[in-house]
Amino acid sequence: MSLKARLAREIALTGPMTVADYVTRCLHDPQDGYYATRPALGEGGDFITAPLVSQMFGELIGLWAVETWNRLGAPERLRLVEVGPGDGALMSDVLRAARLAPGFLEAVDLILIEPSGPLRDLQARALAGADVAPRWVRDLTQVETDAPVILIANEVLDCLPARQFMRTDDGWFERRVGVTDDNDLVFGLSAVTGGFIRPAFEVAPGGVVEISEQQAAFGRDLGALVRAASGAALLIDYGRARPEAGDTLQALRRHAKVDPLDAPGQADLTQWADFPTVLEAAVRAGADVTGCLGQGEFLRRLGIEHRAEALKRGRPDAAPVIERQLNRLTAEDQMGTLFKAAAIFSPRSLVVPGWDA
Repeated sequence: MSLKARLAREIALTGPMTVADYVTRCLHDPQDGYYATRPALGEGGDFITAPLVSQMFGELIGLWAVETWNRLGAPERLRLVEVGPGDGALMSDVLRAARLAPGFLEAVDLILIEPSGPLRDLQARALAGADVAPRWVRDLTQVETDAPVILIANEVLDCLPARQFMRTDDGWFERRVGVTDDNDLVFGLSAVTGGFIRPAFEVAPGGVVEISEQQAAFGRDLGALVRAASGAALLIDYGRARPEAGDTLQALRRHAKVDPLDAPGQADLTQWADFPTVLEAAVRAGADVTGCLGQGEFLRRLGIEHRAEALKRGRPDAAPVIERQLNRLTAEDQMGTLFKAAAIFSPRSLVVPGWDA
């Protein structure tokens, strides 16, 4: 029985499902979930991430990690953590760039957090010859706090789903996934049963507000980890830098948007990162946070334009490709503005690279 059929049967028996629960099932159902069975990254897959656009992205994140380590006093022991490492390309580039600082690599205990079995296999192959051997843990709570932590989470928050609440002329309702008499999945509105606080900003009738308990929990756990261990966590994702309304649920298959209800488990489902919620949760857990920067501005502060010029000088024949990659990562109409960067850190005296000004 397909995941869609199983979800339809479950909804018919127990009632409409929250959007967050539906997305979680589509992504992580052990039998048919997208990440559990068929994640497809890259140009030939369903979506592409910044590390797959260009090596420059991972190299600069690697140099960011080395500089953060230096600003922490170059400790002899360090836990380098990546959450959601994808196919391993980002960490591979990070470690290659870090060869400029042998002491950093000697200090590193490399930890990867990845729920997807197929992706863990890809990561193992990508890092088989790396300077540092990785180990995998289940979640943030399994990262030890007896050494400073430098953590990278690129396009992780958008995989942590949100419930959706809609304002109507008759008040607030929760948007849920129901089932028709023909066993098709359909969006509908249900009475609000809990977990919703009326937003402080104005929402017009028909507007949707997204609330992600999973993103808030991730921010809380990150804040607690960084507070206990010291260090910094870098978050890069597409999303909102201020509280605002918006239905951001989307499904991608072969780089095209498809109906999120059409084929559960066969497309990647995402919702925008809610940076204000994540950062507020981290502060409540005792950590400090930076503000949000657009990805383009963040990468420029790390020196991506200088790196692009160096690559062009080394490979003049590849200059047009490198320029297109630079544009894809930094231009306002590409990934430069919609994608944002923020950091969670401790102690308060730490100046996180990229936020020096």
